Amino acid sequence: MPFTGPLEDRIEIRELIEAYADAVMVRDADAWGAVWAEDAYWSLPEVPGHEEFVGRKAIVDGWVASMTQYASMTDYSEPMIYIATPGAIEVDGDEASSRVYTSEIYKDPDSGREIRVRGRYDDELRRIDGRWLFTRRIYKILHVS
Repeated sequence: MPFTGPLEDRIEIRELIEAYADAVMVRDADAWGAVWAEDAYWSLPEVPGHEEFVGRKAIVDGWVASMTQYASMTDYSEPMIYIATPGAIEVDGDEASSRVYTSEIYKDPDSGREIRVRGRYDDELRRIDGRWLFTRRIYKILHVS
């Protein structure tokens, strides 16, 4: 069963996923950083230079640096489109896992060509001080066009 555990927890986790996506769309590093546990792990193993980040500060610094590759994000003339859709949320007490499918559309800064990327995050989450936070996110590219 891809969606298990208390509905209230699953809604809070869904809202965390949505807050992550919204922070990407508006390029808000503070809001984006707020979804991570202090000792979290983030990995984009297929993206050179972004294979592994440990700790919230390193994760946010890595994300801020990665956003510079989106030319249209620099002046917000054409913001990146970023959609995140949960495929599974499984809650067990104060621990949870999720599988999240992503869709990104942005302009390549070098060619000006529109890029469309589909991916998947495999996540681990923990309830810390009453809030769900990501403790581990690993990204896999599924399709690029």
